[in-house]
Amino acid sequence: MKQDDIAILREIQKNTKMAMAAIDTLLDKVEDDKFIINLSRQSVGYARIHNDAVERLIEEKSRTCRENQVSEMILRGSVHANTLFNTSLSHLAEMLIQGSNRGLTSMYKSVKHHTSADERSVELAKELMDFEEKNIEQLKDFL
Repeated sequence: MKQDDIAILREIQKNTKMAMAAIDTLLDKVEDDKFIINLSRQSVGYARIHNDAVERLIEEKSRTCRENQVSEMILRGSVHANTLFNTSLSHLAEMLIQGSNRGLTSMYKSVKHHTSADERSVELAKELMDFEEKNIEQLKDFL
């Protein structure tokens, strides 16, 4: 497996892990059933893509992205701080949209930078980007 493939797959792993952590943190603050179902479906989608990236790295006997507990704690702390005084659906949707946009940007940069990655890795990255865009469109309904 090329280094470019490893870099893209690790970026996918990192982005999906952060998205799942953000959703998990927000779910305790949500009371709207429709929004909870939407977030739960998103989390399942992120988990599937995350697992695909991890499986591919393991298949190729490459190390997966190390879990950064500090980054996850910072993310969770940031979510708690940003929802301390405002837990409206609009605010929560806006936070998730901003996170998805950051994820999209990092994935676009990763794919553009790692040009020698094989089609399988790029396809998984594109799948994640399409998934992020779909999630953003769905979240706009809650603004």
